[in-house]
Amino acid sequence: MSNFDDEHDHDYDHDHDFGFGFDEDGDDSPEALVWQLLQLINPGDEEAALQQFADYREAVAEADPDDVVPIEVIGRVIDWRSGFIVDAHDLHSLVQAIDELSSRWNLAIDWNGDPHDDEFFDDLDAAALFAIAHDRLAESGYTLWARETGGDSYAGWITLTRDREPLRELATALEIELRLGSEVS
Repeated sequence: MSNFDDEHDHDYDHDHDFGFGFDEDGDDSPEALVWQLLQLINPGDEEAALQQFADYREAVAEADPDDVVPIEVIGRVIDWRSGFIVDAHDLHSLVQAIDELSSRWNLAIDWNGDPHDDEFFDDLDAAALFAIAHDRLAESGYTLWARETGGDSYAGWITLTRDREPLRELATALEIELRLGSEVS
């Protein structure tokens, strides 16, 4: 697994880098919480967070406010950009999605084998793949998360490890069932 690029800063300040105009002194509206979440799942990538937030706002503006479930909209606007959702039985896509997200920080997962070889998946399931990726990302200061989809799929994203608690708090506030990638069963 490669190390984090020197051009990226592990210690940037979320509260100051993303000045999108929210009242940081307690704005707990769904929109403010979504913005904070997008900052955490796009560490060091303000442009991606801003674009996804604009996409979120556009999608929500077109919907009845009573019908908006933030995580459903978030899932759509981040898919294959800073998050993923894949069929539970499609292990190839799971590996591909995690590899794609990891590459944002020039990281490569050592999967303990070749995921391009179909036999690689013979003795593995999604939980094992999540655990491998979680452990490898942790070596570089990142955490792989899995979120409950309510269906026959797996979804998740990656944050800086130091952002575990803020992410857990946001997930609770947004009613997102979240667990560490190492806890997927």
